[in-house]
Amino acid sequence: MKAVNKNGTIRVYGSAPKSFNGNNKVYLTGFDRISEAQQKAEGLFDVVMPDGYDSRVHNLGDIYWDSANTRFTYPKTNKTWSQSLADMKTDKIANLKATANRKLSETDWIIVRDTELGNTTDQTTLDDRAAIRTSCATKESEINAKTTKAAVVKYDTSL
Repeated sequence: MKAVNKNGTIRVYGSAPKSFNGNNKVYLTGFDRISEAQQKAEGLFDVVMPDGYDSRVHNLGDIYWDSANTRFTYPKTNKTWSQSLADMKTDKIANLKATANRKLSETDWIIVRDTELGNTTDQTTLDDRAAIRTSCATKESEINAKTTKAAVVKYDTSL
């Protein structure tokens, strides 16, 4: 990302724009192809996210000019959640179990078919289903062991 400060208003760009009204010149086209040094001379500088920023657990404040590092950046603050830690764990576990259920449902038809026909279900299918259930139970225990809301939010429930 890039940004420029024009008369006290900071404008942020996803990347260097093709056209730009710089400090020294107006670029109708091709501004995105000039050198980084030339872009800086025209007032366009990098935007850097704060160290350790994680959108799951941090909010960004208003962008500002970091003169010590010659760049724009944002302050970060920790998010706060209105839910209790226990409620957050309950929701995370519900999502985990829904994911496990979706994965198990992919082979439910095999179990139903084999049960109806009296067939023996392939061991690989049984092992795969057992692994899903085991992984789900392990992750549920790990979620319950979390002691902060941020840790619950950041916990990966993929199976």
